[in-house]
Amino acid sequence: MKHYIRPKIRTILIFVVGLLLLTLITACSSNKTPNTASLPEVFKRENTNTEVSTSLETTVSTPTPKNSQTENIPQPAPEQPTFYPVVRVIDGDTLEVYINGQTEKVRLIGVDTPETVHPSKPVECFGIEASNKAKAILEGKSVRLESDPSQGDRDKYQRLLRYVFLEDNTNFNQMMIKQGYAHEYTYNLPYKYQAEFKQAEEKARTNKAGLWADGVCDSPEPADPQQPEHQKNTGNCRCDSNIYNCVDFSTQAEAQALFECCGGTSNDVHKLDRDGDGKVCESLP
Repeated sequence: MKHYIRPKIRTILIFVVGLLLLTLITACSSNKTPNTASLPEVFKRENTNTEVSTSLETTVSTPTPKNSQTENIPQPAPEQPTFYPVVRVIDGDTLEVYINGQTEKVRLIGVDTPETVHPSKPVECFGIEASNKAKAILEGKSVRLESDPSQGDRDKYQRLLRYVFLEDNTNFNQMMIKQGYAHEYTYNLPYKYQAEFKQAEEKARTNKAGLWADGVCDSPEPADPQQPEHQKNTGNCRCDSNIYNCVDFSTQAEAQALFECCGGTSNDVHKLDRDGDGKVCESLP
């Protein structure tokens, strides 16, 4: 009986072992890729973290390209002002400057100094001092010129109308007024620095600088008893000092009437007739 049972047990064990081997071989050959859906949750989290970490490493390790063309674009240098050598100083408000191979006469805008070289007028009070001051400052120097569209490019004598700046950027026009060597002068229309020039004259008057000093240019001329009554300073027209400009009148006829009331070309105290032809403020209607 015992000899009969042992062979039977061996047969059963061999069968079971063979069945297990067959099952294992079938499982391995049917799916080599592991099914993450059947994995425990802890393995799913580890797999997800690994993918995120790999993505972050890729993002950090990729540098942002620089635009080398933008960095290498040269910046334009600031424009340097042009200075012109002064050839000659004619008087306190007129000079000659060498520009682009030729000599140009320049008339200062907004400034009027006492006459020294006018062909039909005598040398006026403080004219020599103003001329000497301009020569002391400008001769042998170079200047920067600034135009003003409101005044035009040239006057009737073809002189350039300009503001003159020294090499330290000082406005020479304004300086002459401020130091009492010139009057503020508005020919017809207001100009760029009119407010500053008027303020400079007021300051010179207050400080009694230059021609505004006591006893310098305020000695009245004796009245001419033969002068027609309508030409005397009767109070209807102010002729004792330079207080009017062409811009103060609405029409040329109005300016002409004042001019003639003060004595015409022989007493143009307001400097309304710059060219001495007897007709003032010709740009007015």
